[in-house]
Formats: sequence, structure tokens, C-alpha cells
Amino acid sequence: MSQSADVLASRLVGAGLSAAEGEAKASLFAGALAALGPSTTDVRAWWVPGRIEFLGKHTDYAGGRSLLCATERGFAVVAIPRGDRRIRVHDACSGERADGELSADLVIPRDHWSNYPLTVCRRVARNFSGQLRGVDLAFASDLPSAAGLSSSSALIVATFLALDDANGLSERAEYGEAIRGAEDLAGYLGAVENGQSYRRLTGDHGVGTLGGSQDHTAILCARSGALVQYAFAPVRFEREVALPDEHIFVIAASGVAAAKTGSAREQYNRAAERAVAALRAWRSATGSAAPTLAAVLTEAPNVVERLHVAVERCSDSPFSPALVRDRVDQLRAELEIVQAAGDALARGDVGRLGALVDQSQANAERLLGNQVAETIELARSARELGAVAASAFGAGFGGSVYALVRTSEADVFRGRWVEQYSKAFPARAANASFFMTRAGPCALRG
Repeated sequence: MSQSADVLASRLVGAGLSAAEGEAKASLFAGALAALGPSTTDVRAWWVPGRIEFLGKHTDYAGGRSLLCATERGFAVVAIPRGDRRIRVHDACSGERADGELSADLVIPRDHWSNYPLTVCRRVARNFSGQLRGVDLAFASDLPSAAGLSSSSALIVATFLALDDANGLSERAEYGEAIRGAEDLAGYLGAVENGQSYRRLTGDHGVGTLGGSQDHTAILCARSGALVQYAFAPVRFEREVALPDEHIFVIAASGVAAAKTGSAREQYNRAAERAVAALRAWRSATGSAAPTLAAVLTEAPNVVERLHVAVERCSDSPFSPALVRDRVDQLRAELEIVQAAGDALARGDVGRLGALVDQSQANAERLLGNQVAETIELARSARELGAVAASAFGAGFGGSVYALVRTSEADVFRGRWVEQYSKAFPARAANASFFMTRAGPCALRG
């Protein structure tokens, strides 16, 4: 077991993970292998990382763009194909286990982590007919859960990769007609999560959130040492921008849970529904067939002003005109910021980069309304302590904040950041975690 775990960790280092992180992953894989029990023949293994949304707050489901990278933390996943349709998922860290089967009528618990792997099982059974094999799957993770780092989407990706391997899903005709590469797979798994259909692969109820495919794209398509810029709905690669070697991310998981199965779900969905309300108002006023709100923003030079008028005149929106206008303005600004920030980073203008990220954070606080006092303080104090750039990221309503800092100053910075947060929010700080990461490799098979 230990030798296999070491081999898997070495492959991650070869793919771009730092040596120190690679050593830590050997322990994770060993733990996941042990959770499978004594029968470890025919074991398959994967690394599935978390992600950092550098910029692109609530843009993906609206057809916008984001700058993304994978973290060096994530899930060590191992699986053994079964001879029946059952699936057993073991959390090697907590000792918990979830059981289900590949059934189109599988009943899924909503407020538990098993929601994610079992939703995949139900959707696979609906989208891929015929004989299917279940798996015994175990994972060990060093990624904080419910912290905005995409632990839930990583678990969805991991479960699908294991089921694909056990059943040869990617060799089937229905897969090939809909999914032609990693970007398409990210789009499909985003649809698995939100319940929408993906091309000919019919939708289901999903996990309960109205999100997009940003997380799955970062997990499956990230590149070591760089940010990747993707547009969404559908997923489209736009560019890669190298991160400076002399800088590293310090991540602060605030201690405020941002679980998609918890209270944050309804708040997250309201942000998505405000974008939908703006799109419907525009379609009703103009007869436009624009598929997303981001597409609307390209339809005319004065489209924002016209969209504001359409929103004001719309009589059937569940939101006030002011809330919908704010959502429009946040999306428009964020799309411009993503492009400008990528340009600034490409030319090494870290001063301009920091100012643009500050603007994104301010818009999240004022227009998007997805920030809490803890994430606002973490972003503010990080900049005060000298971070090149700092922002909350992910769904919001809790979660994490990144600070991009010089590697040579990272240890001192982290200590001072922890100290300031502990003074400002002592109760939250007790459950917070702070760690460093570079932009790591995407998901890969061991």
C-alpha cells in the first residue's frame, strides 16, 4: 500500500505539485487505500484538487468568464469496480460511509455530503443505459470542507471519474455525442450538479444549487503555475496567464461555512435567480433570444442603460428593480475586470492587478451582496498587510479569501494575518484555517 501511495504522490510532483505537498499526498493516498480494506487488487486512483476562483464572481451560470487555478490541496481517491450496481463511498478521514446504487430512482439525502456522489450515481443511471457496475470508493482530503474551495464539486468529479473507469462510459456512443474533451466533461458535470440537461444527456434534480461549471472546469482543466481564463455556457478556453514564480497564495478559510447543502444554498440561488430575472426582463422587452445575461451585454452599445429600463418596467420579477440592476452592474463590471486583470498579470503590472481585484471585492460587497463581515475583514486586512491582491472567492456567504504574496514573505504574512483575524473574530478564528498553495495540476489518474 505505502509503495503505491508513494508512486501516486510522485506522479503528482511530476505534474507540477511542489515536493512538500507531494510528500503529504502519499499519506492521503495511504489512508484512502486503507479505508478500502484488505482487498486492494484492481485499485484505480485519482488526484482531484480544489480550486481558487481568482476572479469571476458568479459569472459562470450567467455565461461570463473567470480566471481560475487548482489548489495543491484536494482529494486522494481510490476505487475498486464491483460486480453489482451498488456504490459505497468511504471518507477515510472521518470514517463516515455513504451507500447507494446506480438507479434512476435513487433517493438522495439532501443535507449530507453523500448528496454529491449519490447525485452522480442517479444521473449516470439516467444518462447511460444498459449494464452498469458500481464501485467501492474511498477518499482522503486535506481540503477544508464548506469553505468555498470546491470540495463538493471535487467529490462530484471524483465519483464520475471512478464510474467512468468502471463502466467505460467515455467509450459509449451517448458520451461521445455529447462530450468531446475535458471542457465538455466539465460542462456536463456542472449540469449534473445543477440538474440541467447537457445536450442529449437529460437533466435531473441535481444537488439543489443553481450554479454553473466553473468549479468543474478548474478541477479538470487547470494548469500548474498559471491561471486559466475560461468562458462559460458553453465552456470555452480563452487563455493561460502565468503566475509569477516569486509569489504564492495564502488561503484563509474563514470558519464561516459556505455549504451548498446548508443555509448558503438559498442565498446562492437568489444571486443566480437575480441574473435570470434580468435576462427575462430583457427578452420580454426586446424579443431577444440571448441565451445568457452575459450574451445580452454584447447585444448593443447602450445595452446596460436599456437593460436597466427593461428591469424597471418588468412587472413579474420576484426581486426589486434595484436588486436586479445591481446584479447586472456587478456582472458587467466583473467581466471587464477579468479581462483587464489577466492583461495586467501578463505584463507583470501587479499594482494594477491589485487595484482591479480590490474593485471586484468591493462590487461583491456592494452589488452582489454575497460577502459576510469575516470575509470582508480578511480581504481588507490582507491588503493592509502587504498582499499584492486579496479577495473572497467562490459562492460567498462565508468561505475563503486568498492573498497573493511574495513567497519570501509568506510565513510572516500568514502569522500576522492569523493574528489580525483572531483579534477581529476570535470565535470564528477558532475554526478557521490558513495555508499556502501554488497553482497546482488538474485532476489526474494515478
